[in-house]
Amino acid sequence: MNDLLRIAVFSDTHDRYPRDLPARLQGADELWHLGDVCEPATLVEFEQLGAPLTVVRGNNDWHPAWPLALGLERRGRRFHLEHIAPRRAPKGAEFVLFGHTHVPEDAQDTAGVRWLNPGCITRPRAVVRSFAWLEITPEGGVSWQPVAL
Repeated sequence: MNDLLRIAVFSDTHDRYPRDLPARLQGADELWHLGDVCEPATLVEFEQLGAPLTVVRGNNDWHPAWPLALGLERRGRRFHLEHIAPRRAPKGAEFVLFGHTHVPEDAQDTAGVRWLNPGCITRPRAVVRSFAWLEITPEGGVSWQPVAL
């Protein structure tokens, strides 16, 4: 039995995504979409994967059920999800996950907070489209692995 918690993190679908993306996310324990879904129907195939799907609202979203920001705790680690990165990490957050820039990022600030962006699924400003795997060990160890599409 694998006790590794695997979370597929993606952003900026803007109503479309590569045909093979749902299959690539199969087996995820959770799915986190960091905003700019646009039309909620875009998420149907991801919902059908069976893993819990968490979505934050992007600047191109209108769905009132999606929060603008969300704090989550997994295995004792504290995550803040928001489409547009806040100026400062919210109090208590160890990891800030965001989209919007369409560019993958993995940086640590002077306070020790790790800022993570999976890149963009549809219109990257980087060389490739991408998503990322966030993995958390039972002891709370965290790894971030961007995946080019």
